[in-house]
Amino acid sequence: MKKTDSLFNKNLPPLAERVRPKTIDNFIGQDHLIGPNKIINQMLSKRKYYSIILWGPPGSGKTTLARIIAKSTESIMYEISAVSSGVKDIRNIIDKALINNDNGINSIMFIDEIHRFSKSQQDALLHAVEEGVVTLVGATTENPSFEVISPLLSRARVFTLEAIQENQMQKIIINATKDIDRGIGSQRPKLDKDSIEFLIALSNGDARIALNALELASISTEPDKSGIRIITKSKIEDVMQNRSQIYDKTGDNHYDTISAFIKSIRASDPDASIYYLARMIEAGEDPMFIARRLVILASEDVGLANPQALSIAVATQQAVHFVGMPEGRIPLAEATIYLASSPKSNSANAAIDEAIQDVKRIPGEPIPLHLRNATSDLTKNLGYGEGYKYAHKYPDNFIRTQNMPKSLKNKRYYQPSDQGDEIETSKRLLKWWGKESK
Repeated sequence: MKKTDSLFNKNLPPLAERVRPKTIDNFIGQDHLIGPNKIINQMLSKRKYYSIILWGPPGSGKTTLARIIAKSTESIMYEISAVSSGVKDIRNIIDKALINNDNGINSIMFIDEIHRFSKSQQDALLHAVEEGVVTLVGATTENPSFEVISPLLSRARVFTLEAIQENQMQKIIINATKDIDRGIGSQRPKLDKDSIEFLIALSNGDARIALNALELASISTEPDKSGIRIITKSKIEDVMQNRSQIYDKTGDNHYDTISAFIKSIRASDPDASIYYLARMIEAGEDPMFIARRLVILASEDVGLANPQALSIAVATQQAVHFVGMPEGRIPLAEATIYLASSPKSNSANAAIDEAIQDVKRIPGEPIPLHLRNATSDLTKNLGYGEGYKYAHKYPDNFIRTQNMPKSLKNKRYYQPSDQGDEIETSKRLLKWWGKESK
């Protein structure tokens, strides 16, 4: 059998597994952790043993780093996945680790997707980690602060991994195309600059996606007369067309994306806002969740600088509920662009928050008598409603009166911004109440 043919053997592991680096010197990416004098490099050079949590996006090298650490420290590594393992598996590894310790051998327990372990499962690790029976290396795509119990988190150091950068991904791809022994070099693949950039863009920082798509594209491409496989942009698009969005509707990516969406609208950037809206729609985010956030933003960030914003946002929520998806994407897009392009003010938000603080600070402050409702002879005799001036009886439907409780006289909560409709609002209030606070 030719070496080229062997690469089509279904028994071979995927390309991403075959070219996985074995040493820290061959690892590409995460320079902030493995570069000279960086924390993981120091840990390996000094053969330090302590538990760590590797937190990063898919395909960023968490499993690879764990294996390199185990090999470099001459430890025995036990790998389990939180998806398919339980307390029994943990205890079995701890039992083996105790035997290893008696023989002077360190044991590493690598738990992939540790965030999927329940509290009781994580509790089963505590004593073994605390007593040094095993060195824990956990991998997670979710924020450990939320997904790992505090006692276990306090016994481990958290290292944050980043998505593979474009220049690093390019190097990974090119290395795989040239590697004859473990990569696809014997297939003689050839990619031009556009094809590589397209593959990098579609992989979204995940080296696994990029490498496995590269292998499939190479296998799907017929060699030319000279035996070279010209891997085109269209071929890459074809093999990746069914890739899943890296988006967990209950995880960090969910919150990161909606945060970017809201902050882009607040920053008055309609293009970035539409982009993050598109990411959520394409990932299958609940459109009503998006609509609710638009209603909140219309009140909180656009506010009285454009009072129509809230009406637009509420109408969007109703429209999306009425027509459903995919048509609902259009009113969502309209509202997003409208809100991003509107003047911004959080004056109402600031006003109500400050007023609530005063209500809490001075509870039950007596309401001025002239504002009270005189509903009986008794309340009339007590002075309820006495001296009340009906605004519509006066020019411009306004008469200056003191309406605040006595202890808050002249207190001013609402400070109009100098944006949008509030410019006129500010002029109107100045005319009514003068330059001084009420």
